[in-house]
Amino acid sequence: MFCAAVDWGTSSFRLWLLDRAGMVVAERRSDEGMQHCHRVGFAPVLEAHLAAAGAPAGLPVMICGMAGARQGWQEAGYLDLPARLDTLPEQAIRIAAAAREVFILPGLAQRRAEAPDVIRGEETQLLGALDASDDTRLFCLPGTHSKWVAVEHGAVTRFATFMTGELFALLSRHSILAHAMPQEMEVREDAPRFLEGVEDGASAPEAATRRMFGLRASQLLGFSDRADGAAYLSGLLIGVEIAGARAFGDGEKALTLLASGPLARLYERALTVHGYTVATRDAGEATRRGLHQAALRRWPHCAPTEAAS
Repeated sequence: MFCAAVDWGTSSFRLWLLDRAGMVVAERRSDEGMQHCHRVGFAPVLEAHLAAAGAPAGLPVMICGMAGARQGWQEAGYLDLPARLDTLPEQAIRIAAAAREVFILPGLAQRRAEAPDVIRGEETQLLGALDASDDTRLFCLPGTHSKWVAVEHGAVTRFATFMTGELFALLSRHSILAHAMPQEMEVREDAPRFLEGVEDGASAPEAATRRMFGLRASQLLGFSDRADGAAYLSGLLIGVEIAGARAFGDGEKALTLLASGPLARLYERALTVHGYTVATRDAGEATRRGLHQAALRRWPHCAPTEAAS
């Protein structure tokens, strides 16, 4: 056994025990994210999952995500752009009070007054998704806060964040549009109302808030069904994101999509409809691979427990 790799989000926790080749020996996941750990502490949660997964006492841990935020276990700071992804492990901070070697990777900061932005967690996905140190690509990483990232010769040069997922959650649960949503909000990528929403959002983003209210009005007046509400709202917000990302991409139409499950399928369809050539890679796999690469650079020889395991 080589190391433990942890993706620690705001509301989620995922741990893998990895051998030196990066193969998964054991895995744990829960909803014990940063918000939960504010109450019970980070160290107890980590050690409980390590014990349940069968980790040796001295196994080192590499962490990415919100555990390194200002409100997290210990702030890991940010690397300023342009930032080579292969230098992330050198800037990882160590948790001095931990019972074992525990390191948290830093995020990335775009310190531009006209476009301030930060990344925490996605930088590790990008590290795991790169095929070579000189990779030059455009990436889309959808989620609560979707990221569009330009990588040139292995360095992140710029990125943009779109609050697509968070807006969908807020609007569908805590606004008047909650009355326009079905009980089951699973959205299919081939649903006509989803595709209609994508087109409306991408072609006229300035009309998005009007169309949002129109979604509710349309149901009240009998022009549409509640069953299609989530599909249309999801498509509309993704379409607005695509409209905003056009300028960011400088016309580039080939991109790597880092996503998993239904979200990957929705973005694949929406991007393809708007002329993008999409290569999809699993987001969880990219995170795990990035953490493994960071661990190899931090511990280039043998993990403390490797000889004994």
